[in-house]
This record gives sequence, C-alpha cells and structure tokens, in this order.
Amino acid sequence: MLHRTLPGFIEVICGSMFSGKTEELVRRLKRAQFARQKIQVFKPVIDNRYSADHVQSHDANRILSRPVEKAKDILKFVEDNTRIVGIDEVQFFDDSVVEVAQKLAYRGMRVIVAGLDMDFRGQPFGPMPKLLAVAEQVTKLSAVCVICGNPASRSQRIFAPGTSAGADTSRIAVGAKEMYEARCRFCHEPDGTTRSEDSTPSGLTSSPVNDPREGETQSRLRLRLSKR
Repeated sequence: MLHRTLPGFIEVICGSMFSGKTEELVRRLKRAQFARQKIQVFKPVIDNRYSADHVQSHDANRILSRPVEKAKDILKFVEDNTRIVGIDEVQFFDDSVVEVAQKLAYRGMRVIVAGLDMDFRGQPFGPMPKLLAVAEQVTKLSAVCVICGNPASRSQRIFAPGTSAGADTSRIAVGAKEMYEARCRFCHEPDGTTRSEDSTPSGLTSSPVNDPREGETQSRLRLRLSKR
C-alpha cells in the first residue's frame, strides 16, 4: 500500500518559551542521525539569537541548520534522499509553511516542526493552528511559571525597568531570557510587564509556599475570576 512505501507524516512540537521545544527537536533529529538517516534542518533567517547557521536551544544543545527567508525556499533545498526535515521557530513563517510541510510529507518524509503555539498575548501564533490540525503527532510542552511555580503555558514579554508596559506592541520580537519569562495562565499579563527587582531569574523558581508574591498571584486570580 502507498503508506508503506511513502510513510511521510508531520510532527509538531509546541509550547511556551523555555518549555524545551528546540531541545526536543534537536533530540529527535540527533537520534535519527545515530540511525544513519539523512536529515536537513531549517529555521527562519530572523532567528539569529545564538547562531546564524545552527538550531540551538537555551541550554546550548544545537544542530547545523540552513536559515531561509521564506518557507517555500525550503522546497528548493530539500534533497530527494532526505528522510527527515526539521523546522524550528515555525511560528515566524507565514501560512505557506503548512503547504510546504504537507508536500514534504506526501514525498514520504518525516517532517518535525517546533514553535510557539501562542504569542506574548496568549493568542494563536501564525501558522501553528493549521499545523496542529494537519499533523499526525502533536507534543505540547510546558515550562515552569517563574511567579508561582505551576506549569507554564504562556510567554510573558518583559520590558526594561522604566519602560511602560505595552510600549512595544509588535507581535514578533526575537529574544530570550532578557525579554521573556514563562508564566502560567493566571500569572500571565497579556500587555507585558516590567521585571521586578526581586523577580526570580528565568528558568528558576522559588517555593510557592514561601514566595512573597503568592498573595499578589492569588489576588490576580480572584480578580480575573470575578470578571468572568
């Protein structure tokens, strides 16, 4: 049957900032390399935070990649003997990346894409909703909320001290720990916030029981529930 000779499919790895999306993507790709499967990796040219020619996680796990300006450029560079195609930061591409992933899957390739499923306001990000709909496998990862320690599904945009929250409303702002924190549903502030002096560094959490901001978190929760 066709699916036995052309076992192409799409995998989506999604979640908030600092949830381990790129790390999981790199893990799957390197495992394929160990099995001597030919892989090719792509990322949007806008993502040059750590390296111009590597896909790299916040923990410095990385793999060689090709930056492309447009999603359709990927089709020009994928070779016929490639078994697996990886695409990182897929939310930065337009909806054409969905068609690209579909075409590669129909060519019998395993397509693994990773990216944010929500922007800093908590709204669906770019082509991710459509990719989630057409994928055969979806993995949603969570981080740890730096405020309360609960599972975090949102990416909190952080402004420099002295800058008013909401000053930068652009949807795309490439950054890492200096610009974003992982937050849960109730600690997330959609319009952005400034980093307080006692804020727990990104990637670390204090005990929710002893956290002096617990009262603030509970007050915010009660306020939001009262507005429903």
